[in-house]
Amino acid sequence: MRFFTKLPVYLLLFTVYFLPHNIHSQTFTMEQVGKFSFPSELTSSPSGEKIAWAMNEQGKRNVYFAEGPNFEPEKLTDFTEDDGQEISGLLFTPDGEWLIFVRGGDHGGGSASSTVNAQNLPEFPKVELWKIQLASRKVEAITEADDPVVGFPNKLSYLKSGQLWTVNLEGSAKPLQLFEVKGNVSYAQYSPDGSKLAFVSNRGSHSLVGIYENDSTPIHWISPSFHRDILPQWSPDGNQLAFIRLQGGKGAASDLLKPRHTPWEIRIATVDSGDAKKLWKAPETLRGSYPYPFFSFGADGNLVFQSYEDGWQHLYSLEVNSGKTTLLTPGDYMVEQIKLNADKSALIFSGNTGPEPEDLDRRHIGSIDLSSKQLSWETSGTGIEAYPVWIGKEGKKAYFSATEKRAHLIALNDGTSTKLLQESIVPQDFPEASLVVPKQVKFTAPDGTTVYGQLFEKEGGANKKPGVIFAHGGPQRQMLLGWSYMDYYSNTYAINQYLAELGFVVLSVNYRLGIGYGYEFHRPTNGYYQGASEYQDIKSGGEFLAALPQVNKDKIGIYGGSYGGYLTALALARDSDLFKVGVDIHGVHDLDGRYELPETYEVAPDLEKAKKIAWESSPMADLETWTSPVLFIHSDDDRNVAVSQTADLIRRFEELGKPYEAILIPGDTHHWMKWSNMIKVDQATADFLKKHLLD
Repeated sequence: MRFFTKLPVYLLLFTVYFLPHNIHSQTFTMEQVGKFSFPSELTSSPSGEKIAWAMNEQGKRNVYFAEGPNFEPEKLTDFTEDDGQEISGLLFTPDGEWLIFVRGGDHGGGSASSTVNAQNLPEFPKVELWKIQLASRKVEAITEADDPVVGFPNKLSYLKSGQLWTVNLEGSAKPLQLFEVKGNVSYAQYSPDGSKLAFVSNRGSHSLVGIYENDSTPIHWISPSFHRDILPQWSPDGNQLAFIRLQGGKGAASDLLKPRHTPWEIRIATVDSGDAKKLWKAPETLRGSYPYPFFSFGADGNLVFQSYEDGWQHLYSLEVNSGKTTLLTPGDYMVEQIKLNADKSALIFSGNTGPEPEDLDRRHIGSIDLSSKQLSWETSGTGIEAYPVWIGKEGKKAYFSATEKRAHLIALNDGTSTKLLQESIVPQDFPEASLVVPKQVKFTAPDGTTVYGQLFEKEGGANKKPGVIFAHGGPQRQMLLGWSYMDYYSNTYAINQYLAELGFVVLSVNYRLGIGYGYEFHRPTNGYYQGASEYQDIKSGGEFLAALPQVNKDKIGIYGGSYGGYLTALALARDSDLFKVGVDIHGVHDLDGRYELPETYEVAPDLEKAKKIAWESSPMADLETWTSPVLFIHSDDDRNVAVSQTADLIRRFEELGKPYEAILIPGDTHHWMKWSNMIKVDQATADFLKKHLLD
């Protein structure tokens, strides 16, 4: 999940403590609602009817497995501690006989493969590749590594130190480096028969697509050029390779504040010759810029790709023979989490559309038969469905499933009925029945933009309640009318529920820069360090909340983490008269260094103006008018937002003699890998807001 391209960021969590009994009767605690179930890494086997996933149970992360026809969940690993060790990269080998996963690291931010020591142990944990032999259920660590790649029938390679290595799953031989090339290998994909490996070698000014075959055959470079070639995809017969070409090198110093089109094109090469031709070029518009898309061959030998060119993140088919494209997902909605079935004849995905206006703030599952291009919607209603996968050859599917009250579990659909897996793992004291159903609201920003949000409020209580604005992180995120499909935001959803339980009215604001509302909303002009235009959505949300008849306009608070921490700090610095208190969790505070000082004679014509606007977009620029109480929280192994962003701000608070409260969490990362740290942060946040708005 990223802070544009250079500063990846994610949002954080928040909470409130006990409400006075004469105002409201509290029925659950932060810790109880923080026990929400959360699956991840859902994957299906290319062979047979098998699925696997990871489940986080209060910080204890384990791999689960289920097989048709009954699909009874089985726990395959036995990790029993809340130790902060993530499970990622879960996948089946093509023959369906092995499961591979990575244990350790933090794959939601920078330095993903660096070890996480949230327990502050004297010896650092390792980031390791693990294997599970499904026939015997034997679980073993293989080696220190990350980024696994599998090939037919059960080949395993992985990235290590910018090179590709391999290991034999069935033997005890040590891992071997497959080959050595200049630059860093950043991506790899086996050919359908497992005999070849296509990869990308990043050379700085350019990147090359290569094919490795064996230790005696030279690397075969595919249409090498001075561009950046990425994402090579094998055709079903293994005779062609499609890839995306981006510009290479460094262009002229142009205006920094003027949005520019990012060109990209799809090329296709014959594997034997290595010669490639341009198949499609993106429209030369801002909407047509490179979107980090889904991209793959289908069973018929044609391509499917994702593009923003019509203003929404949609899927298109691309005929290899003619270059003709066809829109597969028409309508005002976005598609994400796209997967092909085993034979590449059908796609499945999630999207924010449906018959009700509220579906804009939900996710439902859609599918496409690639031969007929027929689009079908597999789910509907008030739930949240995400991260779908196909199972076997009969059209069965599995996906994340949640409601407004029930947190995510794995759902299995056989075409006629749906069943939930692992309902029994939900703790008995998880307060599902006591949670509120958030309501979709919308308001208008000063420039006329419509902004959506979710309002959390419990019936009864005081005639005038305090209000809290929640600003998510990312910023390319969308908060939903139910439990989020991202663990970070399931946590903030739990916090919003807890605040409502205590008697707050909570407004979660989907400000611009977020996804789900089209290109212009996602990529506005003058956003972030180029003017912070998105802040007007937060302020308008605060004013909307304060104007509600049941809300005390003099008791409005704000909290957020990551990009939401940045917006929280902006709110407190610029508008302490509206936002009376805030909790700023691992936020960005100083954008003064956003532009590097050039060492060349040639500089962007508007460099000085851009630097001035970046400074003025920073909370640091408005500290003189920051009068509201604040609690700063940050961990010191944050790979998304440097802890120095908070340390530097605190230094300035001290220099100005401004009061503040602060909590430093040693050893953990941006995403609170240790569950107990997450609950500690949530509770501290809640206590602070309660002290200033409720007590």
